[in-house]
Amino acid sequence: MADDRSPAPTIDDAAVAHVARLSRLELTAEERQLFRVQLGSILESFRRLAELDLGDVVPTGPGPVDPAAGALRDDRAVPSLPREQALANAPAVENGYLVVPQVIEGAEGAGTP
Repeated sequence: MADDRSPAPTIDDAAVAHVARLSRLELTAEERQLFRVQLGSILESFRRLAELDLGDVVPTGPGPVDPAAGALRDDRAVPSLPREQALANAPAVENGYLVVPQVIEGAEGAGTP
């Protein structure tokens, strides 16, 4: 019996390098090879799932949320954590604010309270 399935998806080094760059990861050659195999396996799993005939399967979840049907909760203000508790585990705090590394070049002092 012939296998009429499409070939397994392949992930090349360029795709892994692109994803790593977007994720700001530095990968060794061994890690890139491992990720190629793992990502290819994930795509193969999705390809196999897409082949399933689910026409007779009854959905088990609520389906798409329809705001007109009132499926969303009312938007109302509720008390939040005290500042001290919210910042208790922060790696760096200055003047009651969380300190994070600068990510936008040339924005020294921008947005500081």
